Amino acid sequence: MTSLDDPESIRHFQSLCDACQELTTRYHSPSELRLYADGYLHALRRCGSLDSSQQHRLEQLIDRWIMDPSSFIGPDGDVSTLYLRRPHSY
Repeated sequence: MTSLDDPESIRHFQSLCDACQELTTRYHSPSELRLYADGYLHALRRCGSLDSSQQHRLEQLIDRWIMDPSSFIGPDGDVSTLYLRRPHSY
């Protein structure tokens, strides 16, 4: 089973999703999102707020979610410009 059924796990998933979406609006790459998620999941693991099965499900779901480009929209609402930086106009 890959769905989350624990309210605390769901809150952490939503928080991580929101943060990663915010990072994409600032043109962060998928590898940077992965680093952010890894740090979040590591901190969550260290504090022990989820039991091991819920933690494992959350990690699996986040792995799949970050790798799926349809999980994000580009900063201007266009998926085709998702990770492309716009040139700065001065």
